[in-house]
Amino acid sequence: MFVWTGENAPRIEIARVEIDGATIRADGTQIGVAYELRYTLDAGTLHLEVPRGRSRVVEPGDVDFVDLGFSPLTNTLPILADRLHRGGEPRDYVMALVEVPSLEVVRSEQRYEPFAPGLVRFRSGDFTAMLELDDDGFVVRYPGLAARAFPAA
Repeated sequence: MFVWTGENAPRIEIARVEIDGATIRADGTQIGVAYELRYTLDAGTLHLEVPRGRSRVVEPGDVDFVDLGFSPLTNTLPILADRLHRGGEPRDYVMALVEVPSLEVVRSEQRYEPFAPGLVRFRSGDFTAMLELDDDGFVVRYPGLAARAFPAA
């Protein structure tokens, strides 16, 4: 189980994660000031539900990965797939970014650049953040977005 808390806004995400080889399965809840979102990530497909509201299924389709807005967990997907937390060459990905809380899906070009063991620079458009990762490749801190509260780094 992972728990992240918001750095720039009141927000919390709780995710129960299972890893089987290169496949990640997760059940999670994200709570912000004016929304609650529940999700399941299974074999790259993201099932989303806003209680008493909308639901949506987002499949990778013609993109590399799904990316849930405000979620440090989904930043882990390309990092683990290519073991970027261990080093290597920068990689570019096309993501299906789910905007929260609207659940609108937009195409997002993202770049992940290994900087040092446990550090990967994330770029999307003009935005840049240095992601701090644990030994397994999960986000410990995403500056300006979230810091992991459990398990402690």
